[in-house]
Amino acid sequence: MLKKILVLLITLCTTQAAMSAECSKVLNTRLNNLNGESIDFCDYQGKVILAVNTASYCGNTPQYEALETLFQKYTDKGFVVVGFPANNFGNQEPGSNEDIQEFCQLNYGVNFPMVQKTDVVGPNSNPIFAELQSMTGASPSWNFHKYLISRDGMSAFSFSSSMNPMNAKLVKKLEQLLE
Repeated sequence: MLKKILVLLITLCTTQAAMSAECSKVLNTRLNNLNGESIDFCDYQGKVILAVNTASYCGNTPQYEALETLFQKYTDKGFVVVGFPANNFGNQEPGSNEDIQEFCQLNYGVNFPMVQKTDVVGPNSNPIFAELQSMTGASPSWNFHKYLISRDGMSAFSFSSSMNPMNAKLVKKLEQLLE
């Protein structure tokens, strides 16, 4: 009997380790946050993720407030917003990582994770945005483009820069993915 229990425990542990080692292609990367600390995006596997390219000096910048509202409302259900500050459009994110963090905290109370300033389009695009563009066929054409990523990382949905994060279409898709 003890031998059967031991075999069962070993099997369960091995299966669990194999499952946790799997990471979808879109999340299989590390980037630094605004403080320079490494973020392993595989840690977000199993969560619904809203990846957003952000900028501090854009007409869409007030979307930070709605992004934080979504983050606070759904975080307990397995949801995370991740901001990707980028200076790819209109030179609207010219500051340092420290400037970006201070701006977001002071003006919008942002608590969701944000990576260091990065490219979201072009040959130097970060690996997550490059994969999201491949998955959805949609590339950001301006600041605050949004990608909603399923828990398993196998599907993603693109939402335009002009769409407010609280838009019924985006929230409905988010709630479906959280079910």
